[in-house]
Amino acid sequence: MPIRVTIWHEHRHEKKHEAVAKLYPEGMHGQLAKHLRKQDGFEVTLATLDDPDHGLGDGVIDGTDVMIWWGHGYHGEVSDEIVDKVHKRCLQGMGLIVLHSAHYSKIFKKLMGTTCDLKWRVAEDREILWVTKPGHPILAGIDDHFVLEKEEMYGEYFDVPEPDETLLISTFSGGECFRSGLTWQRGAGKIFYFRPGHETYASYYDANVLRVITNAVRWACPVEGGQVPTGSVNRPTPGWA
Repeated sequence: MPIRVTIWHEHRHEKKHEAVAKLYPEGMHGQLAKHLRKQDGFEVTLATLDDPDHGLGDGVIDGTDVMIWWGHGYHGEVSDEIVDKVHKRCLQGMGLIVLHSAHYSKIFKKLMGTTCDLKWRVAEDREILWVTKPGHPILAGIDDHFVLEKEEMYGEYFDVPEPDETLLISTFSGGECFRSGLTWQRGAGKIFYFRPGHETYASYYDANVLRVITNAVRWACPVEGGQVPTGSVNRPTPGWA
């Protein structure tokens, strides 16, 4: 059975800003989907903020093995009811990959239980992402580092709980550093936060970025074959809010 992936995206910047639309003519979610659909064993669904139920009706959520979430300027418009359903599904075993500015999404903050604040600066900065846990499956095919010539700077302190694993640390031309690839487990669900992806830069065309996301989908998939029973958990769930 394929791994059932749902890519959730605000899809507002592409509609409002010509530069973003030119860079991502099919949307950022469309670019990620185009790549993932070329890989073996993935079945990809797209969902956006302005779709009915934000594209996350019960059938979509229950039929998702791994959800990829990108949000930026419209976190507050996401329905709390939908967030609660996604949260429940994560605890049941659905994997969640949180990209870039989705660190401030409702679902990520609910899972983390912290502010998830950080420092940031948009300045076409060079980012070097350094591997801190070689051999991890999310980093398969990645050398000891890779470079993004233009990205938004994120800096510490990043207000999240201590991660289970720190896989990548970024350094920037201003001297800042940031924990850019982090994992947690909540209930039976695996969570991966991955930093790159500002909408005005071409990070989602970068081969290393796409490789990390592809690897993360496979890592976060809850069971072999990609099936998670709805309404059940794979093991006892700790008391996360």
